[in-house]
Amino acid sequence: MNPSAASQGFPRLLADVGGTNVRFASQLSANGPLQQTGSYACADFESLCDAICHHLWREGLERPRASAIGIATPVTGDHIRMTNHAWTFSIKAMQEALGLQRLLVLNDFSALALALPTLHADALCQLGTGQAVPGAPIALIGPGTGLGVSGLVPAYGAGLVPLGGEGGHVTLSSYEPEEQAVLDILQQRFGHVSAERALSGPGLENLYLALAQLHGVRVEALAAQQVTQAALARSDAMADAALEMFCSLLGGVAGNLALTLGARGGVYIGGGIVPRLGARFSESKFRRSFEAKGRFRAYLSDIPSYVVRSSEQAALQGACRALDLDTAH
Repeated sequence: MNPSAASQGFPRLLADVGGTNVRFASQLSANGPLQQTGSYACADFESLCDAICHHLWREGLERPRASAIGIATPVTGDHIRMTNHAWTFSIKAMQEALGLQRLLVLNDFSALALALPTLHADALCQLGTGQAVPGAPIALIGPGTGLGVSGLVPAYGAGLVPLGGEGGHVTLSSYEPEEQAVLDILQQRFGHVSAERALSGPGLENLYLALAQLHGVRVEALAAQQVTQAALARSDAMADAALEMFCSLLGGVAGNLALTLGARGGVYIGGGIVPRLGARFSESKFRRSFEAKGRFRAYLSDIPSYVVRSSEQAALQGACRALDLDTAH
């Protein structure tokens, strides 16, 4: 490592921490590519610090001087506790343990939002015929282990800045009779039915079981990947119905988010589930539900939606950009 890079805070370690997997990449110099990537199951490590140390050892990397970590949980202070995994840590203590000059921790979807303006067209799949308005707010939503929600909004003199919120936990509702009946079943089970209770990996499993209960069909519980595979193969009618309802409910929530933010810059769908659905998602009820907002149907029909093909790599790029912006300001 050359001395000038070290003085500027390189090498950097970037991390994208989800409820199931943690991904790492390194950047060795300013504007350099992300390299020496690695992905690991969170369950294989007692702590995030252990996972970082293992990755550094496995890749033969020197200790980083700066790091940015996008993590799937609210970041409201020094103490971090993940929503859908057991890891907890102090930002200050981790910085000291790793010997970092700088450590930036932000919500994983805030990191992904930062990457959106930099993505090439081939990294996206557009749904809907609308055209994005340059400089307008952008919405981001993504089902994975949980449901991530963020966006980019204009700030005078600062361009587009990312939102850090917990929109995945808003109350989920529907006027479609079958959807509402399924949500009633989930309400009996969970009390509060957040969007994440249906629009995530565990949420897809919930929809499958609730639909079976609603229709009096006896089924064995399936993991989300099994539900998806069966639905794509059209080998299980209940799985097929669960995936279709998943797409429809996601459209409704995404439409609400677009209206809330005035997201005429587009609505982006990240996370680990939707990119794997391929043509099935574009053929689903997603856009119909997205636009079904009464007097604002025309407003929403003008807003394009995009599936982010590789959210994991984009999130790491966003974490890198977060460090750049943090340095600039």
